[in-house]
Amino acid sequence: MTQHSLDRLIRPRTIAVFGGREARRVIEQCDLMGFAGKIWPVHPTQESVLGRRCYRSVAELPDAPDAAFVGVNRTLTVDIVRELSAKGAGGAVCYASGFSEAVAELTDGADLQQALVEAAGAMPIVGPNCYGVINGLDGALLWPDQHGIVRTERGVAILTQSSNIAINLSMQRRGLPISYLMTAGNQAQIGLSDLACAVLEDPRVTAVGLHIEGFGDIRALEALATRARELKKPVIALKVGKSEQAQRATVSHTASLAGSDAVADAVFDRLGIGRVSTLPELIETLKLLHVAGPLESNAISSMSCSGGEASLMADAAVGRNVEFRALKPEQLPALRASLGQMVTLSNPLDYHTFVWGDLARQTEAFSAMFAGGYALNLLVLDFPREDRCDGADWMITVSAVAAAAKQTGARAGILATLPENMPEAIAQQLIENGIVPLCGISEALVAAEIASRIADAWKRQQPLPLLSTPARMGEMETLSEAAAKAELAAAGLAVPRGKTAATAGDAADCAEQLGFPVALKALGVEHKSDVGAVKLNLCDRNAVRDAAEGMAHVAQGFLVERMIDRPLAELIVGAVRDPVVGLALTVGAGGILVELLEDSIVLPLPVTKAEVLHGISRLKVRKLIEGFRGNAGSSLDIVADAVVSAAEYVVKNAAQLEELDINPLMVLPESRGVVAADALIRRRR
Repeated sequence: MTQHSLDRLIRPRTIAVFGGREARRVIEQCDLMGFAGKIWPVHPTQESVLGRRCYRSVAELPDAPDAAFVGVNRTLTVDIVRELSAKGAGGAVCYASGFSEAVAELTDGADLQQALVEAAGAMPIVGPNCYGVINGLDGALLWPDQHGIVRTERGVAILTQSSNIAINLSMQRRGLPISYLMTAGNQAQIGLSDLACAVLEDPRVTAVGLHIEGFGDIRALEALATRARELKKPVIALKVGKSEQAQRATVSHTASLAGSDAVADAVFDRLGIGRVSTLPELIETLKLLHVAGPLESNAISSMSCSGGEASLMADAAVGRNVEFRALKPEQLPALRASLGQMVTLSNPLDYHTFVWGDLARQTEAFSAMFAGGYALNLLVLDFPREDRCDGADWMITVSAVAAAAKQTGARAGILATLPENMPEAIAQQLIENGIVPLCGISEALVAAEIASRIADAWKRQQPLPLLSTPARMGEMETLSEAAAKAELAAAGLAVPRGKTAATAGDAADCAEQLGFPVALKALGVEHKSDVGAVKLNLCDRNAVRDAAEGMAHVAQGFLVERMIDRPLAELIVGAVRDPVVGLALTVGAGGILVELLEDSIVLPLPVTKAEVLHGISRLKVRKLIEGFRGNAGSSLDIVADAVVSAAEYVVKNAAQLEELDINPLMVLPESRGVVAADALIRRRR
C-alpha cells in the first residue's frame, strides 16, 4: 500500500457512514469538531440522520466518498466494502469485530477477514475491529465514540492497535497537541506503519508515536523509519511484550540473552525509532520532540529552587544515557553575580529562593545556565493549585525562562515533578512560546535520552535492510564441536589447533602430536562442563588417556586441542532466530560471566563493522578488552573483525541456520588475536 493511496481516507472532504447508533455518533463527532465537508448517511429504513438525507445503499450515493465508516455486522461489512471499492471510494474504516481476532470463538473469522481484503481490492481499509481515524487538523472523524481531541494547526500523530488505549490517550491533559489519532485493529490490509507513513507526509505533523502489540510487516517498519529520517520527523514506539520473553527450550546461552524483546530493542535502535515503556513516557517524549525535535547530545542542565529537587534529578539520571555535564568556567561569574555567594554552583543547580519573584535576576541566572551549550535546559517548577493559591510568582519564573531561551537561543523545558502540578492551560502556553512542558522527572529524562538517541541514529549511515530470511523446513541437526569449528574456521574465525579421536588411546596420540598442554572434550555432549565432559590443562599422555576414559560413557568421540593462553576477556557471540526479524546476532560478556553480568547487545543482520564497533563499545567488558588497571590489552577493532566474520557466516547460511553459539570467544593480547574456544551450530538439514 502506497502513502498517497491513503490521502483521501485520512483527509476526506466527503464521508459516508453506514449503520445505526455508531454511524450516528460519527456524524455527531464530525459536527462537534467542525468538519466542513459533506456527510452522507446510508441506512435501509431511516429517512434522515441529524438533519442529513439518508441514502439506501452505496449505489444511491451522489458520488464516490473519500472515506467511509462501516458500522454494520461483519458479514454485511464485506458486502459494503466490495460496493465501495467498485464505486471508487477513497477508503473505509471497518468497525465490526468477529474476524481474525475471534478465530477461537468463530471458526470462519480468518476466512471472513480474507474475504474482506479481497472485497476491498485496491481500496484501502483500516481494521476490522477498530474505532478508526480522528483528524484533528481538519476536524474529520471516522470515530464512533467520545474522545478528548481538540482542533489543532500542528501536532503529533498517535497510532495504536487498541481503540481503548487510543481513547485514553485522547483524554490526556498534559498539553500535547494531537494532529491524528488512529487505530489499526486487525491490520487486515493497512498496518500501523502504512498509516504512519501516510501521516508523516502531512507538513502539519511533527512526530509520530506508535503503540505496537506486534511488529507485523518488518519491511513496512523499515520504510517508515527511512521516510522519517528523510523528513526529519522522529518516530517513537511503545511496544508491549516484555513479559512474553519466555525462556525457550534451547541448548545455548545465546537464546536466553536474545529474547524477543531484546531483538525488538535492537531493531528500533538500528532504525532510529525511539522506544518508550509506558504511556506517560510516550506522551512526554512526543511533547519534547514536538517542541524541540531530536537533541544534538545527551547533555542537559537542571535548575530548581530546592536541593531536594536537584537530588531527585541527579538520582533519576543514574542508569539513563543522559549527562548532567559540569558547568563551564565561563558560566560561573554570571551565575555567581545573579545568585550570590550562598549558592553552590553545580549541575543540577539548586538556585535557592534568593531570586524568587525577581524577573531580572532570574533571567540573568537562567541565561547564564542556558549559555552552557546543553542540548536541553530544564527548570523544575511545580505550579500551585489554582483554586487555593496565587500563582503570580510562578508565572514570573515562566517569563524568565522564556526570556532566557530567547536571549540564548537554547532549548528550554519546564518540568513539574507531579503531572497534576502542570495545568493544561499553562502547558499549552509554554508550547506556544517554544518551551517544553514536561511532567514527571523520570519521564522527562527518558524523553531527553530518546531524543538524543534519535539524533545520534540519524547521524549514522542509513542501515542495510534487515535479513528477515524465513527458516528452511527440515530435520534439525546439531553439529559436533569439531565440525562447527571447521565451518567457522573456513569463514575466517581463528580456532584452536585440534584433532578428533575415537578412543582414549587415540586421544593420547593426538595430544602428543599437538603438543602439551591440551584440552580434552567429549563430542556429542551439550553443556559439557555440567557433566564433566571437558578437561583442561592436561600435561602428559597418561592424563589425557585417563580423562578420556573417565568421560567415555557420555562421549561419541573426543576433541583434543592445544590449550589457549589465559585471555584478556571472554565473549559470547551467537545468533538465534526471531520469528519476525529472523536471525539476529548477540555479543556480550561470555564464559561464566554470561548469567552474572548480563552484559550483551543484539545486532540485527546484516551488520557492518561500524555498527559492530558502535555496539561493542557500549559493553562493560570493553574495559577488559582494552586493558584494565595496567594489564595489557587488545583492540576493539580486532574483536569487531571476528564478530563480523561470525555475522557473515550467519548471513551466508541464514536459510538453514537456527542457532550459533560461540562461547567463549577468547580475546588474547593484541598480537595474538581472537580465538573461538567453543562453538555450537544447530541447523535444518
